[in-house]
Amino acid sequence: MPNYGYHMARLQGRVVQQAYERLLPVIAGRRIRSKRELPIDVFSYSGQTRLAEQVASIRSFLKNAGRPTRFVVVSDGSHTLETIKLLCRVDECVSVESVPPPSLSADDRFHSYLRNHPTGKQLSVVMSLPREMPALYTDSDVHFFAGARDLQNVIESNTMPAVYLQDCGFAGDRRLLRNGEEKLTPVNTGVLLIRRSLDWSLGISRFDELNGAPDFFTNQTITHLVMHANDAQPFDPSRYVLQLDDQFMYRDRYAGPKIALRHYVDPVRHKFWTSVIR
Repeated sequence: MPNYGYHMARLQGRVVQQAYERLLPVIAGRRIRSKRELPIDVFSYSGQTRLAEQVASIRSFLKNAGRPTRFVVVSDGSHTLETIKLLCRVDECVSVESVPPPSLSADDRFHSYLRNHPTGKQLSVVMSLPREMPALYTDSDVHFFAGARDLQNVIESNTMPAVYLQDCGFAGDRRLLRNGEEKLTPVNTGVLLIRRSLDWSLGISRFDELNGAPDFFTNQTITHLVMHANDAQPFDPSRYVLQLDDQFMYRDRYAGPKIALRHYVDPVRHKFWTSVIR
């Protein structure tokens, strides 16, 4: 029997997304009143195909978390001049820049990965953080809710070198692991708070040992290993959510004012758009 709720949710998500994309020039120009100023830089890596999603994510951050010192969209190189201007219209704190060049000492193979691989470019952004102040990295498919005001408390009270979004299961490049224990407490690169520079040597050395080409999850596994090697801690998973257990349900089990954010990874990405109209 068809799962009507699931298919209805996907249809609703497509309808909302298409309407949002059509109205994007108007939406991007609507000013948002942020209730607080946050002493952090926020970075997000995305491209032209995620433009509407990126705008919606930024607006949800400004509305619910506050206005950061700057919100930098790092382009994968596909943005046009017009879409860059549109992104900058969202708020005066928003700017667009290119992927930073690799800054750490490593061999040519690793540098090539950071410069040319789609998820390697994302890793290059993360490895460049923080810069002048603590930095929050967030993917474009992260929606922030009213509970995101908690970010201010995390920034001010947490003394860990980094805080990461805990995944609901290990999604990574298993070739980089030495044993099953290294899969525990999986890190998701969708949301990372980096307070001070991290030691990336373990991740680089595992990459050097990699037999074969990097895959989609190689960057996430390198980040997973590095976060644990630097004694990073997870965000509260009940408020900073990455879950798939409502994938085939109509409703979004987690969206609401009590959570800070949800990372809508591919299996539940349609729910990102239904969350926009909540």
